[in-house]
Amino acid sequence: MTRRKFAPAESEMADLGAPVRVSPLIRFGRWSFLAVGVAYGAYHQQRLAKREVGIREIEAQQKVIRDAKLAEEKKRNQAAEAKAIAELSAPTKK
Repeated sequence: MTRRKFAPAESEMADLGAPVRVSPLIRFGRWSFLAVGVAYGAYHQQRLAKREVGIREIEAQQKVIRDAKLAEEKKRNQAAEAKAIAELSAPTKK
């Protein structure tokens, strides 16, 4: 008989005995807490989702302003770069 290395033999396993019968009150309490936790999680998720919608609206408004500023800055940088290149490529007077 070949013995596996990862599973203990039946004689080596601890004898746990019969499972203990859990009180109906405790079982009811466990299920109640589970249900309350799920309901609270759904409520909290809904509340956070509403807040996130508001934040996204504000960010969308700010994005338009930010994009306009970046476009303007990009134009200024391109103009400055073109001017610098023109100055560098112009022949020097001696």
